[in-house]
Amino acid sequence: MERKIRGTWMDDPAHFRRRSRRDFMYVGLLGGLGLTLPEFLRMEAMAAGTDLAAKGSAPAKSVIHIYLPGGAAQQETFDPKPHAPVEYRGDLKSIETAIPGVRFNQYLPHTAKIANKITVCRGMSHSEAAHERGTSNMFTGYRPSPALEYPCMGSVVSHELGAQKGLPPYVAIPNMPQSAPKNGYLSSAYGPFSVGSDPASNSFKVRDLNLPGGIDDSRFTRRRNLLDAVDAHFTGSKPADNVGAMSSFYEHAYNLVGSVQAREAFNINAEPDAVRDRYGRNQAGQRMLLARRLIEAGTRFVSLTYGGWDMHGRIRDGIARTVPPLDQAFATLILDLEERGLLDSTLVMISSEFGRTPKINKDAGRDHWPKVFSVVLAGGGIRKGCIFGESDAIAAEPDHDSLSVEDLAMTVYNRMGIDASKELMAPGDRPIEIVKDGKVVDELIV
Repeated sequence: MERKIRGTWMDDPAHFRRRSRRDFMYVGLLGGLGLTLPEFLRMEAMAAGTDLAAKGSAPAKSVIHIYLPGGAAQQETFDPKPHAPVEYRGDLKSIETAIPGVRFNQYLPHTAKIANKITVCRGMSHSEAAHERGTSNMFTGYRPSPALEYPCMGSVVSHELGAQKGLPPYVAIPNMPQSAPKNGYLSSAYGPFSVGSDPASNSFKVRDLNLPGGIDDSRFTRRRNLLDAVDAHFTGSKPADNVGAMSSFYEHAYNLVGSVQAREAFNINAEPDAVRDRYGRNQAGQRMLLARRLIEAGTRFVSLTYGGWDMHGRIRDGIARTVPPLDQAFATLILDLEERGLLDSTLVMISSEFGRTPKINKDAGRDHWPKVFSVVLAGGGIRKGCIFGESDAIAAEPDHDSLSVEDLAMTVYNRMGIDASKELMAPGDRPIEIVKDGKVVDELIV
């Protein structure tokens, strides 16, 4: 039977001891090594007092956010309308899924088979029809404001939960979307570590994890010894908190560069050929495989982008080209996480900045449409085999159980053990809720 569900800020030293990147390029030591590591490295030193004990019982220990930039069409992915007139449904077919009575687009056969392991929210809705504003809205849970830049989910998770196992808590593969917000009003310590290149490339190499040309291991060691001597002098002559924090920052920087564990987590070439083939030797497949390696090693939040979904013309051709790699990679990711015992502790989310117009336009495409679109959730304390909410007969607006960006963000944070009603401190000593006016959607969680 088809199952349808209708349905106190704490002191943070990082906010009071901010330093610029130039400050941390102290006497050129790190600059000489060619390091451009995001300032998350000093988070561990400056925010070591963060209370994380309450997060231990959260169902989701990590998040993989698969972002489809450009605005993915709900009709040609997870919410086809086979009974609508052709000018609304388009000329692609739909297929049955593992949830009786629920259909996906014809190019999602692998995902259709594992539909009983995921939840599709078909009533996602907001009012931002521009790419930049829609992206900001979906990444932060806030409508964009000229007065304040809000932090994205990954930065909040980084701020609240911190790093573990010597790995960056927040990684972007290969980079953050150009219009996406990053750390916002939080310190840049909580921004994403961007991989910088595509793991599907034969020349894939993670920036900041390797010594630059001209710097060998012996020179690296000499520079570290020099830094230790300088630190010893300043620590002995002026034992201040900021000196200790800076020393700890340097220590973490050196440890990351020299960490076998960190390098191995990013080493996608260590995966067997059969596994890489199973995901797909393409951008979708290798980015999702790298995301799995990272969360398995200890990264808390991975954002990855795939494809270009702004299909104003010839949407049939665009979908035929773009969806099959996503289908193969996503279904493989879910099964791989399950086989490794990681699915229950990893929340996987597919989202886009908005959907597409109900009616096919004169160029055989669809235009921007934020009134209703689909988001997919899986693992990490999310219900399985569910369709939450519905769009109307032509996918123009929610028919029932619409899902707001605030409620989606609140629910994701809840699964991570983060109370999103908590206030963080923005510039000017303004307390700002992580999410304002949102609620956890009980029908989505277990």
